[in-house]
Amino acid sequence: MMLDEKKYETKAADVSVVRVTTSELLFSGARELVIKHVGEDYRLRLTNQGKLILTK
Repeated sequence: MMLDEKKYETKAADVSVVRVTTSELLFSGARELVIKHVGEDYRLRLTNQGKLILTK
């Protein structure tokens, strides 16, 4: 196997599938949720106008 072929195989294996969900399922009746990412908390809030705001 050539070096270029191995590079190509690695890149192809790194492609991930996009997961789709709805905000209704995520919030489950709440207006805010916390997402933990790399040791930090992020808040996803639903505004009165139905928009989403993500803050650290």
